[in-house]
Amino acid sequence: MVSTKRRYSLDEYRALEEKAEGRNEYRDGEIVPITGGTLKHSRISGNILTYFTSVLRETQFEPINSNLRLWIPEYRRGVYPDVMVFAGEPQLNEARLDEVLNPILIVEVLSPSTADYDRQSKFRIYRTIQSVREYLLIEQDEPFVERYSKQTQGWLLSEFDGFEGSIFLESVGKELAIADIYRSVVFD
Repeated sequence: MVSTKRRYSLDEYRALEEKAEGRNEYRDGEIVPITGGTLKHSRISGNILTYFTSVLRETQFEPINSNLRLWIPEYRRGVYPDVMVFAGEPQLNEARLDEVLNPILIVEVLSPSTADYDRQSKFRIYRTIQSVREYLLIEQDEPFVERYSKQTQGWLLSEFDGFEGSIFLESVGKELAIADIYRSVVFD
């Protein structure tokens, strides 16, 4: 990722983002372009969104795709997670229809260029969101998933390697089969 040198106000960023052809993160004055995804990345995030849309129908939970910006006030960051799930109505930031504040579950599909950022810096800022209960990191080049769940003592990491088995998602009370995450994904 290459970031801009100039610092932008939040209002300037929002105005630019409304007209932008691609998406950009806001990092406390910096505007950072988000690189395009791959076929694997798109299939995985699509599979997860489809799964959540299906199993969470008729519940209090709502899955949202990566077109909606998540605002993290403590860090003055605007980011676009691959998938977010909300319990009840998403809370809008300052009544904006393009920024939300309160997901309970965040999913990121890892790319070689963003994996370290997603695991470290991004996870650190996600942990400041009081509503977040779970964070899934999904590898796109091999069947491997990391699940972080918020516990009383801190965050618990569970790892899932291979296509067998499933992940129990405490935040929504559902099982997600690893094979469903990687449906139609071809590994080299």
